[in-house]
Amino acid sequence: MPPRLPGKHALLSISAITTARLYIENVPTRRAFGIKSMYPPKPSRFNVEPHLPVLTSYPSVAHKRKEATIPLRTGVLAIKKGMTAIFDQETGKRTPCTILQLDQVQVISHKTLKKHGYFAVQVGCGWKHERAVTRPMLGHFAANGVAPKRHIHEFRVKDESGLLPIGEVINADWFQEGQFVDARSNSRGMGFEGVMKRHGFHGQDRSHGVSLAHRSLGSAGPSQGGGSRVHPGKKMAGNMGNEQVTLQNLRVLKVDAEKGIVVVNGSVSGPKGCIVKLQDAIKKPWPKIALKMES
Repeated sequence: MPPRLPGKHALLSISAITTARLYIENVPTRRAFGIKSMYPPKPSRFNVEPHLPVLTSYPSVAHKRKEATIPLRTGVLAIKKGMTAIFDQETGKRTPCTILQLDQVQVISHKTLKKHGYFAVQVGCGWKHERAVTRPMLGHFAANGVAPKRHIHEFRVKDESGLLPIGEVINADWFQEGQFVDARSNSRGMGFEGVMKRHGFHGQDRSHGVSLAHRSLGSAGPSQGGGSRVHPGKKMAGNMGNEQVTLQNLRVLKVDAEKGIVVVNGSVSGPKGCIVKLQDAIKKPWPKIALKMES
């Protein structure tokens, strides 16, 4: 008895089966590197389609988003001389204040929106011997016609009206009494400190079996994984201080343009002789001088 073909192939003629076999053999084969899904691809979460608009992430667009919080005028570099107190003659109230002095503050160069993506003024203060300045910086100072400066910083401004002429000297009367400023400076460095001074830990017991570990950290590993690792950001002993601290909304109490002194209310971070960056407060109304410059 001849063998029978399985299923529906038994109903087909011999010529149909041979033709289908020849057709399959002539189809070029492709090498498969994986299993292709039968479902359509998921839509992308990112802006990669050709018909979608281009994302606005250029420096000029970022500058436009921050226009409301960028000061209209440039800031200055001042030297912290120390603290004192001012007494009100009518009420007798004592107000602690910080004395800041401007030392040969001068405009060095500009940053423009077309070339750099934002507006900024590079300001320098102090004096530095040319033998202690590198050749690239000597060329930078010589190209702008400014003497070498000991300290340099860049202050962002809102638009072209805040770009002062290169070489212009900024005096203490750049600020007016009664206005508010923001002061940025590095805090006083404490060196390597333990967790009790650095983070305010309570410490270990003085008795009950504790010996030689009264001010130590204790266990550094959390409960996850049986304490197998230390999570990032764990409060431990380390270097304390010497970090930039910003004090906002400090009122200017006194201005002495002849001596280059600006007296601000309250304290400013850092030791005596540190550099303080002063600029108009961004959370207070702009001073009248800045509004005149904008108009």
